[in-house]
Amino acid sequence: MSGPSQVKDVPIESGAAGRRQLVEYLASGVRPRDDWKIGTEHEKFGFRTDDLRPPAFDGERGIEALLKGLVQFGWSPVEEHGRVIALSRDGASVSLEPAGQLELSGAPLDNLHETCSEAFAHLRDVRTVAEPMGLGFLGMGFQPKWRREDMPWMPKGRYGIMQRYMPTVGNLGLDMMTRTSTVQVNLDVASEADMVKKFRVSLALQPVATALFADSPFTEGKPNGYLSYRSHIWTDTDPHRTGMLDFVFEDGFGYERYVDYLLDVPMYFVYRDGTYIDAAGQSFRDFLDGRLPAYPGHRPTLTDWADHSTTAFPEVRLKKYLEMRGADSGPWNRICALSAFWVGLLYDDTALDAAWDLVRDYSIAERHALRDGVPKHAFKLPTRIGAQQGTVLDLARRALEISAHGLARRANLNRNGADETIYLEPLMEFVDAGQTAAERKLELFHGAWGGNVDPVFREFAY
Repeated sequence: MSGPSQVKDVPIESGAAGRRQLVEYLASGVRPRDDWKIGTEHEKFGFRTDDLRPPAFDGERGIEALLKGLVQFGWSPVEEHGRVIALSRDGASVSLEPAGQLELSGAPLDNLHETCSEAFAHLRDVRTVAEPMGLGFLGMGFQPKWRREDMPWMPKGRYGIMQRYMPTVGNLGLDMMTRTSTVQVNLDVASEADMVKKFRVSLALQPVATALFADSPFTEGKPNGYLSYRSHIWTDTDPHRTGMLDFVFEDGFGYERYVDYLLDVPMYFVYRDGTYIDAAGQSFRDFLDGRLPAYPGHRPTLTDWADHSTTAFPEVRLKKYLEMRGADSGPWNRICALSAFWVGLLYDDTALDAAWDLVRDYSIAERHALRDGVPKHAFKLPTRIGAQQGTVLDLARRALEISAHGLARRANLNRNGADETIYLEPLMEFVDAGQTAAERKLELFHGAWGGNVDPVFREFAY
C-alpha cells in the first residue's frame, strides 16, 4: 500500500474542467517506447527466529529498529508523527504494510537484469540488519501460522482508518491488510490506445499469473483448501474497489471511463498537514463540489486525486502506468519472474498481439470463471483456449511461450551474455511439473514436515 502521493499540489477545478484535469493527470504518464521502465514491488513477512512471531513496530527487535538499521545503506528515513515508517532513495522506497510486512517499491529501471539485481541487493541488506536482531523474512502470499489477532498494527494513520472501515464492507479485509503479501510490477504505456490494449490483455490473463505464483495454502498452521488464499481474500474485501473491471473490455474504454470508475470508488481519507482525516465511505464527487462531510468547504488537489487512486484495488490498477496485482509473494527469483512474465507479454508488440489473441473472445462469464476458480484450483481449472478445451496449465504454458519470445526479441543481455528469458525459469519449472509452489509446500506439510507448518520459516526464508 502507498503512502502520501508526491505530485504537484494543483487545485482541481470545478465541473467539466476539473474532470479534464483528472483525465489529463492519468494520461500524463504516457512515455515513448525508448523510455519505458520496469518498477517492481514486493512484500514479505517478518518473523522472530526464536518463536516465529511477527515483530512489533517498537522495541530493539521491532520494525522501526530494522528501518533505522537500513539507513546505513543510503536510505533516507520518512517519518509520521516522529516515527520512522518508511525509507526513500533514488526513486525507490521501503515501506510498511499494516502488520509490518516489509515492502520494497523499486526504482523505475531499464531492464530485468537491473530489476533482479535491485531485489537481490535489497534482500541482502535486509538480512544484514535483520540477522543480528534475530529476525528473518519469508515470501509467501498469506501468513502461514499466525491468527489475525496475533498480527501487530503499524502506526500509520491511513491504516487506522482502513482498520475501522474494512469490516463494514467485507469479511476478509482485515486479513488482506495484515496477513497477505504480494509481488507486482508497474509498466508504462505509449498512448491511450496502447494503455487500453495492455489493460485488457493483463486483466484477462491476471488469473494465469495468480496460478503461476500460487503460494498461500496455509491458514493458522493448517491447509486452507486454496492454493492462492491471498487471491481468494480479495473476493470478500470490498466489492466497490476490487475485481475484474468488466468495463475495461467495453467499446470506448479509455482514460475518461477509468476516471468515472475512480470517482465512484468510496474514499478512505484526506491527508492534510501530516494528518489523515477519516472520510471512509464518502464520495470524491462530493469532495470535488466542496461538500465532503469529513472536510466541508474544501475542495481537492491533484495530490488528493493521486492518493485516492491508490485506494482502488482491482486485479490490474491504472495510475500513470499499469500495475499487475495478481501474484502471491515468493522467493527472490520469483520476484524477478513476475516482472519478466509481464514485460515479455506487454513490452513487445508481437507478443502483445499474440497474448490478445489468446483472450480476445473470452466472455465476461469466462473471465470471471477464471478469476473465481484459480485461487482454489490453479493449473487444474478447466478453461477454453481458442476453440479447444483445456486447463489453466495449458493457458499458462502458451502465455509463457509468448512471454519468452517477447523477452528474447528485447535482446537485453547481462554480463554473461544471457537475455531476460532466464528469469522465467522458475515459472517454466512449475508448468513442466504441472505443480504450483503451494502444492509443493502441501506435499512437504503432509510428508517431511509431519503436519507442522513451522519448517516453512526455516526452509523458505530469504
